[in-house]
Amino acid sequence: MKVAKIKVYVAMSGGVDSSVAAALLKKQGHNVTGVFFKPWAPPASNYCNWEQDRRDAMRVASKIGIEFKTWDFSKEYEKEVVSYMINSYRTGTTPNPDVMCNKEIKFGLFLKKALAEGADYIATGHYIRKTERSKSHTADYVLRTAKDQNKDQSYFLWTLTQKRLKYCLFPIGDYTKPEVRKLAKKFGLPNHNKKDSQGVCFVGQLDMKEFLKNYIKPKPGNIILSETGKILGQHDSVFYYTIGQRHGLDIKDGQGPYFVVSKNIKKNIIYVAKQTGDKELLSKNTRVTKLSWVTDKPKLPAKVFVKIRYRSKSLPATITADGKGLTVSFKNPAKAVTPGQSAVFYRGQEALGGGIIK
Repeated sequence: MKVAKIKVYVAMSGGVDSSVAAALLKKQGHNVTGVFFKPWAPPASNYCNWEQDRRDAMRVASKIGIEFKTWDFSKEYEKEVVSYMINSYRTGTTPNPDVMCNKEIKFGLFLKKALAEGADYIATGHYIRKTERSKSHTADYVLRTAKDQNKDQSYFLWTLTQKRLKYCLFPIGDYTKPEVRKLAKKFGLPNHNKKDSQGVCFVGQLDMKEFLKNYIKPKPGNIILSETGKILGQHDSVFYYTIGQRHGLDIKDGQGPYFVVSKNIKKNIIYVAKQTGDKELLSKNTRVTKLSWVTDKPKLPAKVFVKIRYRSKSLPATITADGKGLTVSFKNPAKAVTPGQSAVFYRGQEALGGGIIK
């Protein structure tokens, strides 16, 4: 059966995943336009090699024969993502900028502008699947985890709503990463051997501590062993560290490793424990706010699985109403539950939605 031709704008980063997404759509006979986002870059830095990424995206677009555009979202990225990130660290929490980038930039500004130019859909190189559900449900579309569970990116996409999801395509969600690599080579894409990007959305590798020093002045304080109250060393700012962090602690007693278990923002103290003190990193429950549901909000209380960080195991839990948020009660205590990070809820392969850990 012939598939109806549609107009699709593809977010192209210059990487293999988004390139294969564009190539697959072109092969299906659709009217495809590749769009590269000119990113924001930290001042006086070499964090983001966006010019090379743009050249890679242009070469791919030329190879597969599609129109190519460059849109400058640098000011919006700084306003919506960077400011959010810095303000979160200033309150002592650890944000997830990729979640905000997806919400405000890729599935916000990009989607809005693409539709305004006449696109029927947008597509990205995310490892995620969208399926249509029977009309007996109020939610028409379901967000499902990717075929490649190791690359699944549903954790970063919990802010997608039905209103936005209906315009989204995820061409590589039914492929594993090795399969995507093979497709890139089969299509003859010039970037088929390019390494996967790591780090912050659009920005790339980022030394977060050095980056934050541009916005949050160092303020030395004590690092204290939680169990005994003994001072083990000094930190340069309580805001530069996160719960569960192991590396970057200036402790030279030779008895580590040590892990950050809590922070006292008012007193500017970081509390740590040894590996044997893991119990201090465990939580039986946590509160989650700023909720967003991809599909119908589950009837509460509800038994779900929850992820509290990217690539972590899904943990069985019960969620109950708690004012405008939820209380998540873990079946087994969870390790390093970090305020500011996302908690994403699942039922089987379906991503239900999520919120921010309080």
